[in-house]
Amino acid sequence: MRHPKTVLFAGEKPFPVLPAVDHYAGSEKLMRKALQLQRELGPIFDITCDCEDGAHAGAEREHAAMAAAVIMSDDNAFNRVGARIHDVTHANWRQDLEILVGAAGSRLPYITLPKPCSAADVRTQVEALREIEQKSGVDRRIPVHVLIETHGALREVWEIAALPGVESLDFGLMDFVSGHHGAIPGDAMRSPGQFDHPLVARAKCEIAAAALANGIVPSHNVTTELKDLAVIRNDALRARREFGYLRMWSIHPNQIVPIVEAMRPDFSEVQAAAEILVAAQDKDWGPTQHQGKLHDRASYRYYWELLDRAQVTGMAIPGAAQERFFA
Repeated sequence: MRHPKTVLFAGEKPFPVLPAVDHYAGSEKLMRKALQLQRELGPIFDITCDCEDGAHAGAEREHAAMAAAVIMSDDNAFNRVGARIHDVTHANWRQDLEILVGAAGSRLPYITLPKPCSAADVRTQVEALREIEQKSGVDRRIPVHVLIETHGALREVWEIAALPGVESLDFGLMDFVSGHHGAIPGDAMRSPGQFDHPLVARAKCEIAAAALANGIVPSHNVTTELKDLAVIRNDALRARREFGYLRMWSIHPNQIVPIVEAMRPDFSEVQAAAEILVAAQDKDWGPTQHQGKLHDRASYRYYWELLDRAQVTGMAIPGAAQERFFA
């Protein structure tokens, strides 16, 4: 029986299915702590080693080497540990890439690029990444996640989203608000202002629209709430339901599970997806009926992506679908 990945995306680029949380860690202690939690919970969240804000001035080389060692360590059980490098104006961004790709290129799931001011900035760093991959003997193309946090990047967000190799657009709320020089008030960095201020909401909508139209993942900014799980969960729910974000940043272990729970598909849809896809596979992906409704490859694609996302967020998949599609 043919797998949905081979049937539903023949000749097309499949939509990336990424863990619902991108958890940032800036020190070795926090990276190791996050890896321990990832081993306990499973690969329902990514870890990003922060070689930008996490690196002390003057110690950029040592910090990148430490991050590469963490990525290559036995603690990295699922190969879902990426890294953020310095921005294109920083003297050490190319050194970051040389160290990370040279030492850990075989296991890097992505590289995150901060603070571009244009599509040209992104292109410059991606081209350098490809060159360094080749020099390092890395026989794969490492995906790129791009932070949209400047006026210029937002202006060219559709062009950035269309660049080869880009897998995710991430909204950098704090830098975006700061870049407005007080025209956007500080309370727009937290809820409810971050969802209600027109300039911020407009940016979130534009980023999500550009990402989804180009077949890549929109990733939402962090929530500043660290302790109140209901607030954290509600921020993630609003990002998912009102703005179409499929992934969200985390900066504290307390935030991971509430975000994952908020980003999960509805259970009833998961059950229906499993039934529809099992029946479709039995028919070798020809048209079928489910509860009196006709389904074909167009709807199969929707339900497959939903089921795949449910699996990545750690939901229980109905038995037959689990055996057929994820065993």
